[in-house]
Amino acid sequence: MALSNLGLAALALLRQIEPVVVLEQLGSTLFDTALQMVVKDRCANATYPGTLSREDSQQKAMSDFYMVFNLIVKLTPILPALLLAWFGDRGWRRLPIVVPLCGYLVSRLVLLLLVIFQLPLEVMYGAAVLFGLSGGFCAFWPGVMTLVSLGSTAADRTKVMMRVELLYGAAGLVGSLVSGHLFLLYSSSLGNGTVLLAVSVLLAVLCLLQPIFLLQVKQECNSEPEDHCQLLPPDSRNTPAEAPVETDKANVALLFAAAILYTSAVGGAVEILGLFVLKEPLGWTATEVGYGNAAGCMIFVTSYLGVMVFRRFVSDVMIILIGMISFASGIYFMSFVTATYMFYLARSLNLFALTPLPTIRSLLSIQVPESSCGTTLTLMQLALKFAGLAYIPAFTKIYQATLGWFPGFVFTLASIITVLGMIPISVFGCRSPQRRPNERI
Repeated sequence: MALSNLGLAALALLRQIEPVVVLEQLGSTLFDTALQMVVKDRCANATYPGTLSREDSQQKAMSDFYMVFNLIVKLTPILPALLLAWFGDRGWRRLPIVVPLCGYLVSRLVLLLLVIFQLPLEVMYGAAVLFGLSGGFCAFWPGVMTLVSLGSTAADRTKVMMRVELLYGAAGLVGSLVSGHLFLLYSSSLGNGTVLLAVSVLLAVLCLLQPIFLLQVKQECNSEPEDHCQLLPPDSRNTPAEAPVETDKANVALLFAAAILYTSAVGGAVEILGLFVLKEPLGWTATEVGYGNAAGCMIFVTSYLGVMVFRRFVSDVMIILIGMISFASGIYFMSFVTATYMFYLARSLNLFALTPLPTIRSLLSIQVPESSCGTTLTLMQLALKFAGLAYIPAFTKIYQATLGWFPGFVFTLASIITVLGMIPISVFGCRSPQRRPNERI
């Protein structure tokens, strides 16, 4: 009987969205470390006219590759993601998840073949195109958030979304810690990274099979008993908890503006951070890169714990502002990092840096009707992708131009943009009545 109950519990767990998130992030962290180290190896002998040092040439070659690669990844998913969101809002909720996972699998296979057969690094541009045409993260994450949103009440939506972010970060933490060690393992003398990428491919296969055969789509009834509503404090009852019949366009625009500015700051800084740690005086190895990525994933855990604590005392808008301040302070300190211990000190200031976007998505989901929730979340993700078309080349060129005198200047710029992102979310807070923290009845 006990084994039967255990089996039923395991099956019930596998029918949730959380295993998909965990498997995908585990595979992604392994892939990211492998790609970072492969790019470093392939760009080791790069030369640029007028460049003073070999290291600066390598940094420019790596940043040029990532600029093109990331632009492809952000540009190509636009139409596929919209199409998948359209199908998702018409009942095909699994489609925005399954199709992008096919793209994840293909990109990992291409990198594995590149390492085994010593193919040119430019082959990864083709992998980026295929990944983008599948919808990529632009379709996958809104699909996940839509299922989470529909499966939770409006009152608990922020908490549930942050729980998914917590699992995402915890999986990334585990994957990052082992990725550097796996990269150094050899497989049949094929070279570094083959074992790491083989494991990443296997995880991608398992991740794809789960939503195809096991994932269950359910929708939580958001209606609350009338008696319970009467027990709530008057101010809480006056705050709309459910999705409105019509969209509040002004609030949606403010949330979009805040998300775009914040994502531009975070995305631009993180893109350069992966190159910055490979440059002297840090000069990280594969193992240290994995540990550094693990420190970044640890922020998912601390952000989740922060939300669980803060939501008892402050509004969602204040949670967003706390997260923005956390990132702005940490990334500003990163501008002056010259040793590994300083990197971790700067990262420690980013404890709550991941609270803004999930909370913004939660607020956005209750500004629109449920019938357009998936499309709206996807439109936000696409807006963030379009922002990437501007901030990726901008941050890359600024980094290349400041390599000689202040390599950390881009981090100071990211801090300034984050402060600007606090303006629209503050206006949103003034326009919208905020739910009070939970009170003892």
